[in-house]
Amino acid sequence: MWLEETASAPVRDELPDILALLGDRSTLARQHAFRIEEAGRPQELDAYRRLRRDAFVHEQHLFQGHDLDDRDTDPRTRVLIARDLSGTIVGGVRLGPAPDGLDIGWWQGGRLVVARAARGPHGIGAALVRAACALAEAEGALRFDATVQQRNEALFRRLGWHRVRETRVAGAPHVLMRWPIGRIEAQASAAKAALGPLLAPLLGPFTTAAPGFTGDDGAPIPGTDMVAACDTIVPSMVERDPGWAGWCAVLVNVNDLAAMGAVPVGLLDALGAADTAHAACVLAGLDRAARAYGVPVLGGHTQLGVPATLTVTALGRTRHPVPGGGGRPGHAVRLTADLGGTWRPGYRGLQWDSTSHRRTADLRTMIGAVASARSAAAKDVSMAGIAGTLGMLAEASGCRAVLDVDAVPRPTGAVMGEWLTCFPGYAMLTADRADAPLLDAGPAEQAVCGELTTGEGVGLRWPDGDITEAVTSTVTGMGTA
Repeated sequence: MWLEETASAPVRDELPDILALLGDRSTLARQHAFRIEEAGRPQELDAYRRLRRDAFVHEQHLFQGHDLDDRDTDPRTRVLIARDLSGTIVGGVRLGPAPDGLDIGWWQGGRLVVARAARGPHGIGAALVRAACALAEAEGALRFDATVQQRNEALFRRLGWHRVRETRVAGAPHVLMRWPIGRIEAQASAAKAALGPLLAPLLGPFTTAAPGFTGDDGAPIPGTDMVAACDTIVPSMVERDPGWAGWCAVLVNVNDLAAMGAVPVGLLDALGAADTAHAACVLAGLDRAARAYGVPVLGGHTQLGVPATLTVTALGRTRHPVPGGGGRPGHAVRLTADLGGTWRPGYRGLQWDSTSHRRTADLRTMIGAVASARSAAAKDVSMAGIAGTLGMLAEASGCRAVLDVDAVPRPTGAVMGEWLTCFPGYAMLTADRADAPLLDAGPAEQAVCGELTTGEGVGLRWPDGDITEAVTSTVTGMGTA
């Protein structure tokens, strides 16, 4: 429950303001009338709760005696407070994960309060709401709700919140409001939205050669059992983390083949580097990965004295290539992911390293999982993240996807917002009949965590049954395969 109401709190002992000591009246006149910070000390939490009691118990009579509940004792709950220029706490708000147990990215805000004497033109309540939204998103929330008194609905609408439905709290009429979080859509759009218009001139003459595989990361070679895949590594990674760039160049190509059910048979690399030392670092990482996966480097091209670039082409074999667009409404969606490992140093929240510590036998088992299951549709998770890649599979299949957030396999070291948008090392999304067999994926974990339906885009389904939109339309614009 978000409410904006009364009371005050003791002043905290602080050093004198240097601007006041210097007599800088011009700068002082431009200072904000308050500042917002996170409460941490017991006396700060006590002051915030006194504000709440004055507002919700004594002034509004919503509660009897106190308004405390189990969210106040939940160690995951965060409290933001507002202080005026004297240091007095004049407002606050609490927020944190909504369901008990594991944080699945669903957060709630509540108990917004502003001291009676501090209400008005300063905008303390609005600033606390904005700060709460920023904190929730920074902590990986993908859904952020609040129950708001009806009289405060207009404030939340002005701040960009959306009305969901009417509800009641403490017997009083309220409105459930939701802050729109566009993290997944923004990630998918940045990574893939330009592809359809950009590649349209190339699609016409080639889609007839391999019908049903538009949008796949690999291409069946007509008249053969060969599949070819090709990936370029981001130049900034090649420049600053050359060994990891070499490893990833193998990883992403092998994953592309694996998603199509192909067994990798060889790699070709094209490398540009400033000098031999830099080139050697890239090639060392590539060689380590090729040996780990048991895939030979057949040849390539190396050029020195140029900006850093790295492209690898992979060749594989399969008689039954699995398309990314083979899903149909009613198919169950399964995520198979290696949750071992940790964030790659320097890429926290962006790249999960689940592969560099694995033995060859485990790596080979994982990349053979789609081939063994012969799923109706499969996509390896790319830089669009899990949710964005699911949108690509759904788009190629002419479907909409719904993802059950609490069923998604996830490592304990990653919050949901990071996990659904990062590059996860090894992760495969497949679609097939609900009774299809499990993938033989070695150490990787898997779970049915959604389904394909009619429509387009990707919805996130939460434990209470609500669905929020993660991707509102198509991802690539390339259409049905």
